[in-house]
Amino acid sequence: MSVVIVFILVIAGISFWWLAQQRLMSKPWLEQGAAGVLPGLESTGVPTAKLGLGVFLAVVGCLFALFASAYFMRMELSDWRAPPLPSVLWLNTGLLILSSVALHVAVMAARRNQPDMLRLALVAGGLTTLAFLAGQMTAWRTLADGGYFLTGNPATSFFYLLTGMHALHILGGLVGLGWAMAGAWREGASARIAQRVELCAMYWHFLLLIWLALLVLLAGWANDFIDLCRQLLT
Repeated sequence: MSVVIVFILVIAGISFWWLAQQRLMSKPWLEQGAAGVLPGLESTGVPTAKLGLGVFLAVVGCLFALFASAYFMRMELSDWRAPPLPSVLWLNTGLLILSSVALHVAVMAARRNQPDMLRLALVAGGLTTLAFLAGQMTAWRTLADGGYFLTGNPATSFFYLLTGMHALHILGGLVGLGWAMAGAWREGASARIAQRVELCAMYWHFLLLIWLALLVLLAGWANDFIDLCRQLLT
């Protein structure tokens, strides 16, 4: 449980830092400017959209933290048999990193008013994300071919659950990415499209961090780290 508490505290710390970066902790009555217009809260609606996404990502982080808690508690029982990690997961990790980088490039292109680069980066991000999902399906098929089925062992069930939940969030992100791509083809690198792309990039960066945490968990590295901490504390 201590691991989960630390994870939740980290998520909360990141959330508060992000909120501070959005000037939500500022005192608008002390700001200078035209009456009725709060700095950083113009008619574009960007801070509101970011706030909504930030709250959603915090909830998603807590959800995965609860899954991690159940994972750590269940693995203490004698029937726990961790499945071998499919080697394709390393390729999938590289693809998700490339996808996140592509979305970052898209944000930069939108800010610099480079519509061609924006469209290219969005397409690259979408294709690498689809390749990541295809790689995840290959990993599941590899486990099934090796006799590691969803109901075969609690450890295998957790593998399918954690990777499946992450894939579902990726699929949801593809809907938003498609919305941004459609707008980029219609309007180019307009301010509204730049906002959409920035939100997509935030979502992709967060899911990349979640995936890296899951990979550490499923590979058993988190267990080694916890054992090391226990040895140092005893």
